[in-house]
Amino acid sequence: MKKTAIVTGGSSGIGLSIVQKFISDGYQVFNLDIQTGQYGEFMHCDLTDELSVTTTINDIAAKHTIDVLVSNAGMHFSANIENTTMADFDKVFNLNVKGAFNAIKAVLPNMKAQNNGAIILISSDQALIAKINSFAYNLTKAALASMAKTTALDYAKFNIRANAVCPGTIETPLYHQAIESYCKKSGADKVTVHKEEAQLQPLGRLGQADEVAELVLFLASDKAKFITGSLQVIDGGYTCQ
Repeated sequence: MKKTAIVTGGSSGIGLSIVQKFISDGYQVFNLDIQTGQYGEFMHCDLTDELSVTTTINDIAAKHTIDVLVSNAGMHFSANIENTTMADFDKVFNLNVKGAFNAIKAVLPNMKAQNNGAIILISSDQALIAKINSFAYNLTKAALASMAKTTALDYAKFNIRANAVCPGTIETPLYHQAIESYCKKSGADKVTVHKEEAQLQPLGRLGQADEVAELVLFLASDKAKFITGSLQVIDGGYTCQ
């Protein structure tokens, strides 16, 4: 019998790689996203809408045992606190934090009933360090790290594990969008900026989405059954400098 994994935001970038990795490992994967996905069983779901999330996950739970939740859906926003409007803040917080809150809360009854489950939140190296012009985004990623720790403690008695994966600079469509936006504002050359980003990493290159997906799959597996409440950094050595 196949295990079941729910991945939020699984239509592109790291989320897409996670969906593909779990499928290749034999999981039945449900991709909850507003952007149509080509892999797994796509279910249109607005993660910022609690009713939408609860209804979608309850529909899955009615037919399947939910073994894994990967809370990946999120957005990037670049600005310092003065240049962050309340509308900007709400938009980032509602998806990055409330979206994870909605998904975790919805899967817990099913996981508690089976006395087993793995929850992986996709946080960031910015849960551990600060970066310039990243006020709201940085805050939300730190919040996800906290969410992993508190959930791990509260639900250990149900054999439910919760961990956060903290990627550094990973080459995804989101990364390229951020670089293009920066270059448009600053007039910098994209090729040059891309090379400079790679040089900032101790390993001399950017991370790849499939490398993050491998770590997520490991954390969901029985090989990691004594790992909970942890922040798993995958950043090419950036945060240890």
